[in-house]
Amino acid sequence: MEIYGFDAFSPAEIAERVEKVGVAKARLPLRQMVPLGVLAGAFIGLGALYFVLVMSDPTLGFAASRVLGGLVFSLGLLLVVVAGAELFTGNNLLAMAWADGRIGTGLLLKNWLVVCLANFVGAAGLAVMVWLAGHPALNQGLVAEQVVRLAAAKCSAPLATLFWRGALCNVLVCLAVWMAMAGRSVTDKMVAVVFPISAFVAAGFEHSIANMYLIPLAMLLKDGVGTAIPFADAIGWGGLLRNLLPVIAGNLLGGSVLVALVYYLIYRRGAGVTAPVPADRGSE
Repeated sequence: MEIYGFDAFSPAEIAERVEKVGVAKARLPLRQMVPLGVLAGAFIGLGALYFVLVMSDPTLGFAASRVLGGLVFSLGLLLVVVAGAELFTGNNLLAMAWADGRIGTGLLLKNWLVVCLANFVGAAGLAVMVWLAGHPALNQGLVAEQVVRLAAAKCSAPLATLFWRGALCNVLVCLAVWMAMAGRSVTDKMVAVVFPISAFVAAGFEHSIANMYLIPLAMLLKDGVGTAIPFADAIGWGGLLRNLLPVIAGNLLGGSVLVALVYYLIYRRGAGVTAPVPADRGSE
């Protein structure tokens, strides 16, 4: 019985759609999965670029800069959802199809690993292009300074803080993807995405793929920034790895457990699904 009086797909219907899409995503051939992953990394990087532009304006107050920065960062996930791409953090929802036996552990982990690596190529590649384009010199170099400040904080934050910020971030990201699946139009999807994404950005939570853009860009910029920035010496390959390991772990907890598995228990456990997909067949 329909108990939600709106035209969008109901939560139970969303759960079924997420599971079916998860099976399709897990079985994508590499010739599609890899370039779609590269695109997603670049898309999230574009959102981060937009965010930094807002944050580099010193005339904005704290709340105004965070909220407006979060709104414009939503560009990244909007591009992923509407234009089409494979994003590691959103693909944490594949855990629902795994829990229901529709995909095996091998396919799940393969998707996460391949997509995460492809996201890094796209995000870091965009960082190089942005650096070559001279974009960080905008606003008398305040854009470059803001990139380095953000990256320094990310590379020096306590590991436990990074983990929980990563978990909270991906709860909101996966809820944004979940709600976008309810939409029947591009406008529906835009409305669904903007508020959760702007909330996680404004709150200062940690998105692993955005960090794959910001920290490499800061590595290219830090020696050219005239202002002394605390913890700038933490920016480097070691700092990148120190950030990504706990943030990715937190993203996995938030998206796979706190969203996908919770909704699986509510809507899909015992719902009568088709036979399991063999775990070892791989993408065809």
